[in-house]
Amino acid sequence: MARYVVHMSFDGDPRRLAARPAHREHLRRLKEQGRLVTAGPWADDSGALHVYEVADEAELRDILERDPYTAVDGYKIELLREWSPIM
Repeated sequence: MARYVVHMSFDGDPRRLAARPAHREHLRRLKEQGRLVTAGPWADDSGALHVYEVADEAELRDILERDPYTAVDGYKIELLREWSPIM
């Protein structure tokens, strides 16, 4: 398994806010499956940071494609990188 960090930015589109409950349910399921380590928005809601534990980048991109935020073009990926935490 590999760990990936995704930094997203939001543009304030109201469609993203409408999709938020479905997005959070999607994240809850991923957490239960052990594929999401942690996730949350920046305090000013300008974006979010997610940490995933997946087989590879292809699996992560599939997860992102199925996120309800993707359907409404609700974010921009600022950073998607494999991460090697030491603690």
